[in-house]
Amino acid sequence: MSNRPPQTLEAAWTGIRNALRGEIGEASYQSWIAVLSAPSLDDRTIRICAPNRFVRDKVADRFGAVLRDHWRMTDIGVDNVQLMVANELTQTAVVPKVKQAGGAARLNLSSSPETDSGYGSTYVTLDERLKFDSFVVGKSNELAHAAARRVSESDGPGAAYNPLFLFGDVGIGKTHLMQSIAWETQELYPHKKLLYVSAEKFMHRFVSALRYKDSHSFKEEFRSVDLLLIDDFQFIAGKESTQEEFFHTFNALIDQNRQIVISADRSPSDLDGVEDRIKSRLNWGLVADIGAPDYELRLGVLQSKFDAAMAETPDLDIDPDVLGFVAKRVSSNMRVIEGALNRLVAHASLFGRRVDCEVAEQLLQDLLRAYDRRITIDEIQRAVADQFDIKLSDLLSPRRARSVARPRQIAMYLSKDLTDKSLPEIGRKFGNRDHTTIMHGVKRVLQLCKEDPSIREDVEMLRRRLQH
Repeated sequence: MSNRPPQTLEAAWTGIRNALRGEIGEASYQSWIAVLSAPSLDDRTIRICAPNRFVRDKVADRFGAVLRDHWRMTDIGVDNVQLMVANELTQTAVVPKVKQAGGAARLNLSSSPETDSGYGSTYVTLDERLKFDSFVVGKSNELAHAAARRVSESDGPGAAYNPLFLFGDVGIGKTHLMQSIAWETQELYPHKKLLYVSAEKFMHRFVSALRYKDSHSFKEEFRSVDLLLIDDFQFIAGKESTQEEFFHTFNALIDQNRQIVISADRSPSDLDGVEDRIKSRLNWGLVADIGAPDYELRLGVLQSKFDAAMAETPDLDIDPDVLGFVAKRVSSNMRVIEGALNRLVAHASLFGRRVDCEVAEQLLQDLLRAYDRRITIDEIQRAVADQFDIKLSDLLSPRRARSVARPRQIAMYLSKDLTDKSLPEIGRKFGNRDHTTIMHGVKRVLQLCKEDPSIREDVEMLRRRLQH
């Protein structure tokens, strides 16, 4: 038995930092470890503060396991480590491997290397509300839901579902399914390491690795996971270096039989600005389209949200017929529909008044006006082609002649202004053009309307014609 006196907390921390400096290199040490505050010990839990959320979560992700091992080797008597934010002592590192309570999570020192969903600037926070049990299934999303279930329940990649590619417009449930997969996987297989990141953050992390000459840790981070989820993949378009790195990351994970799940606002084949070799690989597994919600699905989602609101506030006085009224009159994406219900619930809760269909119509009059007269992109295209005496096929063609390009931009502008369609969806209706092309067309017409009275008159004439 050793006669060595017990380490002090300060001495243990000094020893750990010195060891880390040698293990991870001076640059990484100065960026991530030197900025941490002196630890405190409470009930066998070490608490270390970072200067902000970003640093906290990067340390949890990159060095959590290393910190765990070093503290284990001390004789301080440590069971857990919490990484916290200075001046925000309730905000601990998000490590969903352990059940979370009150927003806190721990680095469990007795476990295998932690699974980290990530948080904040680099990663995606998992929302407790976005799990399979709260996802309402309908005809438009049943394939995507079934595939997501299969992937999350499989100990290896789901049969023929690797990668799983989910696509559809904004607000129809892609993120809900992605988060459900993450929650279910870590519940069923807590030993698995998963990483959930947006395409934008994947790119930023890669650029940062290049800047600080730290590509090794980037590759280790993304190629060592059991499950990689990437959201909003369309934002990788046009980023050649990022696509190159994704291509190699994809191949490395597939070769290791690791699962990949990706979401985007369009199918792989429609991802303009993405290399063909990447499109080909994204089509290897299962591509599942999530369509616009029909009436039954809209009503089902509203009923689910309403039941949750009633459970929280049992004395809400809302006529059940209001749900059918909203589902019928507001047919946009589910975020808009849920927002409409939230408005009605807030009114009933704050004022203690009964909300029936008549009251709902008054409270939602701005939304209802937008949906009472449903103008379609097809109508707009036909009206513009007729106004400028060009063929509809020319409007959708690649032709760049001014006589066609200007009417096309006007049609794009009106489609953005008079419908609730997203830029990618408008792009698909204009010969599968990229959303950036639509954005440019919209900005160009806005500018021309200020500079050219004749263009402004044409646009206003078309607007009046379409709205009446």
